[in-house]
Amino acid sequence: MIALSTRNLTKRYGNKTVVNSVNLEIEKGSIFGFLGKNGAGKSTFINMITGLTMPTSGSFEILGEEGGSFQKVRHRIGVLPDYSTFYENYTALEHLKYYSKILRLSLTTNELKDVLRQVELGDAINLKTKSFSFGMKKKLGLAQALINKPDLLFLDEPTSGVDANSILNIHSLIKEVSAQGTTIFLTSHNLDEVEKLCDDIAIMNKGIIQTKGSMQQLRKQYQDNISVYIKHDSISETKQNKLRSEISLLVKNIKVAADCSEFYVEDESVIPKINKYLVGENINVYRLEVEEPSLEEIFLNLGEEKFSA
Repeated sequence: MIALSTRNLTKRYGNKTVVNSVNLEIEKGSIFGFLGKNGAGKSTFINMITGLTMPTSGSFEILGEEGGSFQKVRHRIGVLPDYSTFYENYTALEHLKYYSKILRLSLTTNELKDVLRQVELGDAINLKTKSFSFGMKKKLGLAQALINKPDLLFLDEPTSGVDANSILNIHSLIKEVSAQGTTIFLTSHNLDEVEKLCDDIAIMNKGIIQTKGSMQQLRKQYQDNISVYIKHDSISETKQNKLRSEISLLVKNIKVAADCSEFYVEDESVIPKINKYLVGENINVYRLEVEEPSLEEIFLNLGEEKFSA
C-alpha cells in the first residue's frame, strides 16, 4: 500500500524550475529518507505535499487522498520542523494540551504526560519552555508531532542539537512508531542516521530525484567492483601462486600475501566461492571483510556519471 505518491510534480518560480517532474512512491509503514544538498529543491517538494504551496503542474496523493483534498487528511499527519517555536510561559504539558485542543483530540492529562515521557521529557512536564535547551525543544516538538498518532509523520532533522543518549532514544522511538504502521518521511544532514534508520532513500539534485532505493540498491548503483579483504592462515609461496592461479578468473587485481589476500569482484556471489575454495585447501579463514560505500560516499559522489541514468 502506498502512503504518498507524486506524478510529475513540478514547481516553477518564474523561469526557474525548483522541482522538476518528480515521480515518487513511498510504501506505508516504511521509514523514507529524503536527502539533497542545499538548494536541491527538498523544502519546496515538502511544502507542496504538506499543503504549504501549490504545485505548478503534476499531482500527488497522500494517504489515499488527492493533493487538492489535503484538508481531509491533515489530522492524520504529524510534522516536526527543524526549528520549533513555543510560548515561553507555557509548560511542556500546557503546550500539548493547547495543541491537542487545536487538533480536537480527546486526550487525558495522563496520556499527554505519557507522550512527554516517551520523548524523555518526564522530568520537564511542568517546566516552562523559556528554560528549555535547544535539544529539549526538539523533543517537545517531537511529542507535539506524535500526540495525534499520525499515519504519516514528517521529521525534519529530528536529532539535531540533541545529546548522544537522546539520539539513541529518538532512533528507537522512530523504529517503534514505524513498526506500529506509521509512515515516516525523514530528512537529516546526519547521513549515518539515515543509513541506519531508513528502508528507502531518495537523493534530490537540482530539482530531480537522481537516485532512489534501499542502501543495498544504492550501493549496487554506485559500486562497480566490490573490495574484499581476507585474513587467513600463513601459506607457503607455492600455495600463494596456486591461489592466484585458481581464482584469477573470478576476481580482479588480486594481491596474495602469506597471511592475507585482497581482491575485487564484480558480483558478491563470487565471495562464498572463494571462501569455499580456501576451506577446501585447508586454509583457515580468520576474517573476511567486504568494503561497501557508505551513504556519505554515495551522496558526495552523486554527480558522477554512474548516477546520470
